[in-house]
Amino acid sequence: MSTNTIEATEGRTEEPTPKTPVLEVTDLNVTFRGLGGNPDVHAVRGVSYAVHRGEVLGIVGESGSGKSVSSMAAMGLLPDHAEITGSVRLHGEQILGLDDRTMAKKRGKVISMVFQDPLSGLTPVYTVGDQLAEAVLVHDPRAGKAKAHARAVELLELVGIPNAKDRYRSFPHEFSGGMRQRVMIAMAMANNPDVIICDEPTTALDVTIQAQILDLLRTAQAETGAAIVMITHDLGVVAGFVDRVLVMYAGRPVEIGSVDEIYYGSRMPYTMGLLGAVPRMDLERQGALVPIKGNPPSLSDLPPGCPFAPRCPIAQPECDLAEPELLTIGAQPSAEDLRARTPVEASGEAPSSGSEPGQHSVQDTGVRRVACIRSGEIDANQWTARDIYPVPEIPETQAWAVRREDRAEMLRVDDLIKHHPLMKGAIFKRRVGTVYAVDGVSFDIREGETLALVGESGCGKSSTLMEIMALDRPQRGSIEVMGRGTEKLGKRERFDLRRDMQIVFQDPMSSLDPRMPVFDIIAEPLRTHGFPTTEVTARVYELIRLVGLNAEHATRFPSEFSGGQRQRIGIARALALEPKMLVLDEPVSALDVSIQAGVVNLLEELQAKLGLAYLFVAHDLSVVRHIADRVAVMYLGRIVEIGDTTSIYTRPAHPYTQALLSAIPIPDPEKERARTHIVLDGDLPSPANPPSGCRFRTRCQKFITLSESDQEQCMSVEPQILPTNGGDQGAACHFAERQGVL
Repeated sequence: MSTNTIEATEGRTEEPTPKTPVLEVTDLNVTFRGLGGNPDVHAVRGVSYAVHRGEVLGIVGESGSGKSVSSMAAMGLLPDHAEITGSVRLHGEQILGLDDRTMAKKRGKVISMVFQDPLSGLTPVYTVGDQLAEAVLVHDPRAGKAKAHARAVELLELVGIPNAKDRYRSFPHEFSGGMRQRVMIAMAMANNPDVIICDEPTTALDVTIQAQILDLLRTAQAETGAAIVMITHDLGVVAGFVDRVLVMYAGRPVEIGSVDEIYYGSRMPYTMGLLGAVPRMDLERQGALVPIKGNPPSLSDLPPGCPFAPRCPIAQPECDLAEPELLTIGAQPSAEDLRARTPVEASGEAPSSGSEPGQHSVQDTGVRRVACIRSGEIDANQWTARDIYPVPEIPETQAWAVRREDRAEMLRVDDLIKHHPLMKGAIFKRRVGTVYAVDGVSFDIREGETLALVGESGCGKSSTLMEIMALDRPQRGSIEVMGRGTEKLGKRERFDLRRDMQIVFQDPMSSLDPRMPVFDIIAEPLRTHGFPTTEVTARVYELIRLVGLNAEHATRFPSEFSGGQRQRIGIARALALEPKMLVLDEPVSALDVSIQAGVVNLLEELQAKLGLAYLFVAHDLSVVRHIADRVAVMYLGRIVEIGDTTSIYTRPAHPYTQALLSAIPIPDPEKERARTHIVLDGDLPSPANPPSGCRFRTRCQKFITLSESDQEQCMSVEPQILPTNGGDQGAACHFAERQGVL
């Protein structure tokens, strides 16, 4: 059992009133004591918030800011060695410090949680239905197995699982990621709880599945009337889903207010930086994103004063004197006030990492609060993120001075096919089918251009990319790199051609050798291609500076860097041989939005300087809108729409593209509330058994509105890509119709 400390008065249970919050957290502190001489980790420092019935509170911040730890503490799920102080009240009853047996009676019945990874949240050896029925029986043993079974089927139907009665006996591994997350939501709402805590419930899900999950959470709230605590890093999700926002940094709240107050009038530089770093899908020319320099501080070695000061663009010497308290707007001491105090008074206000509970926290009463001594100046001057953060100027790519058709062709793919045999049997294997991973893909990329391949997981994006990078003879079709067909390449020619086309992988940690220092990682391709030692050294340090790292980083190992820095190392390695084209496989998907902005800016800057062509594989359509010149949308191994970015985003013609774009949340509360999202039914069909005719028809929102004869055409005839605007845009739909969805 975790060590919990609460004041004596906190042990009493008050009679709930209509104004009593459903969940009230006051001055919550969580410390993990260091072992073997290691320093203590102060994961949560003075967190306070209150959530009322039917209200949605969003908790946002970078990785490591304490969001998830604070929610696990409220649920009583932290390990025994965690030291917890403060107060957590559920309907006015103090639950912090209750034993596991007592808390188990409340978890799932009064307060429940939707975890980030549904596969680890579900027991793999029990069926999905049995786990749902167990969640009912644990809190209502008198219900009986038959009633619990019926309730489990009802819950599966409620969250949109097709053939619920049959899928009751399926195991978690037989469900897709989106379906497993739906099961977790069904389990969370099984006993009509009063509070549902959602810990990154849409992370790693496709945008169409994310839209379904958010729709389900709204349904869960409507069905149960529960209060929801939404923990997420997706500021677009927050804009359209929550009522109030709490921003966390270095384990403590730094700003809290209504969603409109935070998005339209933030007064904390950290919050402003987060919002400025988000690429906007609704803006055609956003300019360079706002990068937040540096990385969050270690929670075991916090800097003096404001923890954000080392990264803050408007920090002053006074910011190092005391950690600013989270106070009501207008009540925060100014820099002048701090300068007027004696050094003892000033330094005495800075709470140490082991400060007493209540020293720098304040109860959340729904009032706008901020922790920044310059919040008054920010408001008086109406500063925005671009006013206070240095944003790089990125010049236009020189290639754009030449018409697209007159520019050199970097890559051409025609009717590319990649089918995998589907085998069965452990000893005597036999072929029982075919997986149509890539099924007739065609596109081209010109000099200085970025083509983005987008679509849901399993649509064939990465398979297409791997076929191209193999530089080998495809099963069918052709691949030309810089005018040279890969089917005719010999071993030496293939080796030479790899200099002109390099790849940056999704996970930089797994793509960098952990045993090699940065210098050797970047130098390896140069040595492989026979560069002299003197040239290698000069080139490595040139590349390190080019990607925004320091010379002293050359001797460090990958484990000593943040995710964004590791991705920069991967980019430097890819640029070592001065390629003409980079293949980027989800290069920013695993990064915090603040770090992502810096990497996206770097890619744009490198393209402008070096005239690179990019093949950009991504699922984040907001990033794609910002960086891509042309977009190809894939579905079940085929391209269903292709064209210039502006045309695709402003007037998409294919129903699938329209659904994808409508599912992307916009980080603007007013716009997001006014939008109508297209929520697709079901999951992506199996690529081993694609539907006949139009592959999208089983989920198509337009198909159900067609006449029987038109539906028959969709079911029997596979559509080909045809021009939809008389120009570059084309869609593979019998009834394509260009319409705006943003």
